[in-house]
Amino acid sequence: MTGPGRLVLVATPIGNLGDLAPRAVEAMRTADVLCCEDTRRTRALLTHAGVRGVTLLSLHAHNEAARIPALLERLAAGASVAVVSDAGMPGISDPGSRLVASALAAGAAVSVVPGPNAALGALVVSGLPTARFCFEGFLPRRGGERRRRLAALAAERRTTVLYEAPGRLAATLGDLAAAAGADRPVAVVRELTKLHEEVWRGTLAEASAEFAARGAQGEVVVVLGGAPEDASPPDDEVVLGELRDRLAAGAHLRDAATEVARRHGRSRRDVYELGLTLRSDPA
Repeated sequence: MTGPGRLVLVATPIGNLGDLAPRAVEAMRTADVLCCEDTRRTRALLTHAGVRGVTLLSLHAHNEAARIPALLERLAAGASVAVVSDAGMPGISDPGSRLVASALAAGAAVSVVPGPNAALGALVVSGLPTARFCFEGFLPRRGGERRRRLAALAAERRTTVLYEAPGRLAATLGDLAAAAGADRPVAVVRELTKLHEEVWRGTLAEASAEFAARGAQGEVVVVLGGAPEDASPPDDEVVLGELRDRLAAGAHLRDAATEVARRHGRSRRDVYELGLTLRSDPA
């Protein structure tokens, strides 16, 4: 009987095609099926690499869940399934993470071919501390959830990496300045590895003014310096907002309280007792 197959996550260039690794080419060439966000872009990448005859299957944010059962059947039959995104590492603000979880639950092997990644690339060129950092991805676009995340970032002492669309960059920088303080250091990294690569460094106030005046184009990563050690801890409303988010996602109150308390340097007991006000049955 055929054993479980292998799921391989393959990093692809974020701009410069010279960053395509030999192992990435081999993983794509030998895959029984290659899942990708945009078959046209991936076919162009394969042509560049001299790879032909690979079966492509679209896998994007709108169809990943629907694709999983059929892909699990392929893996169960012993197939090799490779996954790429349009650029960078699949599963990081791109499709792939749900497929990985499902494949592991089904007993399939999962491996990775590491390579280009915009978040880490921006972090290491930002000039900001790299010993401890967190990845925020894209902020919510509006409403209370966005305000809570901004407040949490204002109190976060680690360097934070965010993604943002160019059309929303100036507004987000302004919101960050209002929440975290005008003098907080920031780096705005655009078009990493591409012809018009830019690494802009300064304060949030300067960044907000700069990009409000000239706008931005291309892929954007924002690297935000952490809060100073003497920064005031977040108020109870911020903590309650984070607890609500985690409880809504299915976490137990004790686990949510532990995570939120560790994040903000507060007492786990205090955060847990605060969380008891959110639900009638805390167990």
